[in-house]
Amino acid sequence: KNSMKNIQVRERKKIPATMISQHPDHASTPYWKLQDTRNKIQENKKNTSLRGASSEAISVNPAFVSTAEEAHELYLSFSDLGATEYKWDWEGKLVDESVMERLLSEHYDYFKKNPLGVEKYLTFRLPNPRVETEFRIGRSFMNLISSSAMARAFKLPDTPLFEVILPMTANAEEMLEIHEAFYELASLKHKLFAMSENPLKNIKVIPLFEEINIIADSDQILKTYIKGFIKRFKRKPQYIRPYIARSDPALNAGLVPTVLAVKIALSKYAALEAESGISMYPIIGVAALPFRGGLTPENVPDFVKEYSGVRTALIQSAFRYDYPKDKVIKAIKEIEESLPKAKAVRISDSDEKELRKIMDIFEKEYKQTIEGIASIINDVASHLPKRRERVQHTGLFGYSRGVGKVKLPRAIGFTAALYSIGVPPELVGTGRGLSYLLTHNPSLITILEKYYINLRKDLENAGKYLNKQNLKILAKKIPAFKLIEEDVLEIEKYLGFELGPITSKEKLHNDLSTKIYAKLVKGKALTDLIEETAILRKSLG
Repeated sequence: KNSMKNIQVRERKKIPATMISQHPDHASTPYWKLQDTRNKIQENKKNTSLRGASSEAISVNPAFVSTAEEAHELYLSFSDLGATEYKWDWEGKLVDESVMERLLSEHYDYFKKNPLGVEKYLTFRLPNPRVETEFRIGRSFMNLISSSAMARAFKLPDTPLFEVILPMTANAEEMLEIHEAFYELASLKHKLFAMSENPLKNIKVIPLFEEINIIADSDQILKTYIKGFIKRFKRKPQYIRPYIARSDPALNAGLVPTVLAVKIALSKYAALEAESGISMYPIIGVAALPFRGGLTPENVPDFVKEYSGVRTALIQSAFRYDYPKDKVIKAIKEIEESLPKAKAVRISDSDEKELRKIMDIFEKEYKQTIEGIASIINDVASHLPKRRERVQHTGLFGYSRGVGKVKLPRAIGFTAALYSIGVPPELVGTGRGLSYLLTHNPSLITILEKYYINLRKDLENAGKYLNKQNLKILAKKIPAFKLIEEDVLEIEKYLGFELGPITSKEKLHNDLSTKIYAKLVKGKALTDLIEETAILRKSLG
């Protein structure tokens, strides 16, 4: 461990403002697959490199992105869309482990002009060995190590990959163990591997915080990490990129508690930066629908204002593929230019104390309701169209999500299921939370609105997809849906108008969600109808 103290990591030339992710939340066919789709299908059937993908799945579902297509998607995210960073996901999904070979052999001229690790960045999200099987992290480490040798062979910068994301980070020791494990593996000596000559001996660890209580107190984890890092390496970290999840905490605790936890974390990161002298560059894992963060090509200014202090925003699949390409390019450029300028809002100790009270109130209302409707969520989610090649989240290869005593789909499936039946998850628990504040402590509403700037807009946007007819029927059968009816009434009082569809597309979405529930009751196939509703709202989930 003492020999690690002089190990350096490549200095960053820039901090990306946009990080492309492989989250499969898009409803429409990716723009790069629309050109002569029929010929593409035939080509895929013959292509032996697509062994991991089902030709049948691709032909039936043109929006499906196979593992072998993701390297091409990565290249286009840089060259077409203008993004700066791409997250290569080893967590819970099948992975093309030849990504570097594909990029450098197929697009050498581009990456010679825009070298990885200097102008463009490829960042691995590791599997967390505490949750997933350890052999996947070993494979990802070897991929990182071999990337340096490959870059040297192509006469490119010799440490193209040097950062990793650790999901579900719960403590500092997990982060430090990643440093040590990688160093030990990269230091192995054998004449066939020559890993001891590899310049990449250490990596930068990006902690991904995914629960609201951990998010709100994640600065304490970072403080412990900094102390441990200094003890092991005899120097401070150059910088830290704390990564705040936005979808999974919402699934587990609801909309309002998640947004407030993020605000507390951003404030604390700013304070930690001032205290430690170490630059903090927070990342946030937002998606298109309000429940999962609400970032689309159409609302970048609202997003930047809401999440000021964030330095990197995730650009998920719906953002890229459910909006016109020219709007996507313009929006990515706007994020790259505007996000670095926005500073975190500092929260006083007294306000933080009140925000935590609000979080507890809303979380309690949300959780008791979700446990009561979990069964129907799982039923609808089982009909969702496939978008990526995921490892099944059960048994040996993964994990499932849950609230209380019930198991739930991942956040995209959860959100898609509720939107598909016309009960947006943004509403769940929120109305009763607002009612409690107004009744017992109206001053808390003022504090809530001070820090959750787009609360009214988010509720209004989600409310356009409310199907009151479905909700009324469900409330007669399942008691928990009666609580959501109460939520709707209280939100309408708060906003001063009724929720429901307004435009022709929103009304069509309402009609389709009625059909989806009717077919669900009869046990019929729902996938095509679910896909139609997703296209209308410009996101699967």
